[in-house]
Amino acid sequence: LDLIRSRLLVRIGSALDEAVSGRVFDTILRLPMKVAKVNDGLQPLRDLDSVRSFLSGLGPIALFDLPWLPFYIGVCYLLHPWLGYTALGGAIILVALTLLTEVLTRRPTKAAASFAASRSALAQAGHRNAETIVAMGMVGRMVHRWAEANRQYMAGQWGASDVVGGLGAVSKVLRLLLQSAMLGVGAFLVIHQEATAGIIIAGSILAARALAPVDLAIAHWKAFAACRQSWQRLNKLLALLPPQQVPMLLPAPREKLTVENASAAPPGSSKPVLQDISFKLERGSGLGVIGPTGSGKSSLARLLVGVWQPARGKVRLDGCTFDQWSSEVLGTHIGYLPQDVELLGGTVAQNIARFEPKADPKAIVAAAKAAGVHDLIIELGEGYETQVGERGETLSAGQAQRIALARALYRDPFLIILDEPNSNLDAAGDEALTRAILGVRARGGIVVVIAHRPSAIAGIDL
Repeated sequence: LDLIRSRLLVRIGSALDEAVSGRVFDTILRLPMKVAKVNDGLQPLRDLDSVRSFLSGLGPIALFDLPWLPFYIGVCYLLHPWLGYTALGGAIILVALTLLTEVLTRRPTKAAASFAASRSALAQAGHRNAETIVAMGMVGRMVHRWAEANRQYMAGQWGASDVVGGLGAVSKVLRLLLQSAMLGVGAFLVIHQEATAGIIIAGSILAARALAPVDLAIAHWKAFAACRQSWQRLNKLLALLPPQQVPMLLPAPREKLTVENASAAPPGSSKPVLQDISFKLERGSGLGVIGPTGSGKSSLARLLVGVWQPARGKVRLDGCTFDQWSSEVLGTHIGYLPQDVELLGGTVAQNIARFEPKADPKAIVAAAKAAGVHDLIIELGEGYETQVGERGETLSAGQAQRIALARALYRDPFLIILDEPNSNLDAAGDEALTRAILGVRARGGIVVVIAHRPSAIAGIDL
């Protein structure tokens, strides 16, 4: 029976993971557009792992067996009331220990979870900026910061572990004492001819069976507390970012981009960085935006691609606001080259095709040629099948930026937003960028270029 229950629990945990993991990953991707600060972007996946691990372990078995506790105590009472009272007294003491475990572990477990998130965020930041940290002699200081964060995390873990371990040991001692008490009471009853000798063994077995799930629950209470906190965080996260409703499929935009008195603020902030922006671009138009650092240029780019929602006003394509499209469909109509270019792990072809399943090789090559990067890709070790590495680390900054431009041009989207598109380009790259902008305009698309240098807007007339 235990084997069957264990295997069922493993499958239940796996089924839950399969049903929810896609939704959780979706929220991870959308969360930075909703809140101001995300300490550990991978925490929701760790929470899901925590829930699955608990469901696949021995903790749920204790919960399944606990409802049988009154039944076993009742059978002890039927054997003799004194046996029932003895078993009931032991059960009350162990249940009280369980409640005490809950009270004493709640705060350290919660603190440990918070410190774990901070520790993970620090590790991710160190990994992302490893070259800078090593080059500028910051390794020792980062190690010190990590050690301090890890020390705080371990202190929280120790607090919860000490409580669970101590009360678990007490519960085992009490259970052994209870079994001895059951034997003693049974022997007393036999001596006074109020029960038979078999009741001694039966009472001891029933008491052990009744209290075993309580003992098991105390031993796994730390895992249960962690699972509960993970479940609460997941519920809160999924409630914050409900599934997107799939709206009716609209015709592809082909005529104009309209911005109507739009204001924008960073996620989680009410202070706008852009206020009352209005303009209209017809098909074939190009708009150049030049300004100093901190003037809101990149914020405008995020607004125009739908990453930021307008705090006021509207952004429309052919009269339709962005929320009238699903994000998947809207993405096919928009090409975006962000200021900080990062390619995803995979091949050059996969990155250009935006990891589209069964992508058309002709469309990939067409996008590369439109970006003027086809010849550069061919010269790579394996051409379009070259692995770019994590975050495009096997490519130079200029190569990554030009491949990202090809990704923005894939399948000829109507609206192209380029944020600092020539920050890492040489003269040849600048010429290719200008030709790409003119090509988009020639086919009836709209281009918005945001830059510091006027050379980036050579193909723009506004």
